[in-house]
Amino acid sequence: MQLLRARHPDDPVLDAAITHALLRQVATGEQPPTARVFRPGATMAFGRLDALSAGYAAARAAATAHGYTPLLRLGGGHAAGYDAGSVLVEVVRPERTIAGGIPERFAGATALLVDALAALGVAARVGALPGEYCAGDWSVNAAGVKLAGTAQRSIRGASLVTAMLIVERGDLLRAALVDVYAALGIEWRPGTAGAAQDLRPGLSAGDAERALIATLAAHERLVAGELDPATMARAQDLRTAHER
Repeated sequence: MQLLRARHPDDPVLDAAITHALLRQVATGEQPPTARVFRPGATMAFGRLDALSAGYAAARAAATAHGYTPLLRLGGGHAAGYDAGSVLVEVVRPERTIAGGIPERFAGATALLVDALAALGVAARVGALPGEYCAGDWSVNAAGVKLAGTAQRSIRGASLVTAMLIVERGDLLRAALVDVYAALGIEWRPGTAGAAQDLRPGLSAGDAERALIATLAAHERLVAGELDPATMARAQDLRTAHER
């Protein structure tokens, strides 16, 4: 599996489009199985259900006011925010079917998160917290705080599993989500939003990034790779799908 570390923190929409391009390229065999592990720019990633909400435009404006670039992500769920104080892990694999393997991929992604957090001294569990933001059965939490979320997208020939781990600046994320979810008309408990650093002071996103790569490397043979021009060209063609 190739490991990509390239990131574009000043252009979160491009990073989302790169992931989209890789999903399509893995599906056609143009790229091998691929993992991306990186610290992103400030992003508020909305789901497709959010885009149907009457408050979507106001929610995007609220995200922007807090310094988060709004975009439409590939996976499902409601709005989720992250920035350079977080780590994104994205795994793209060839698949024979669109519908098969969904629980197994979620289980693998959450096990990766829990094991990496354990290596960092944080005891986490899998499952939704009552009233959490972007609620899901495959969330990862500790001490009543949601630390990570997971999402999937499958197309003919490939699957994408995305996990975001919030490590730093949980207070900024919480403030942004309060206004974003108010605009969307979704009730939730702001106390569920936070970061791993709240539970283990001194922990950094860099620490988490290294732990996640080491944990992934224990299960996959990783080979360092680089984004090629064809992927970047495809991403530029796809970015409008994430700007809406």
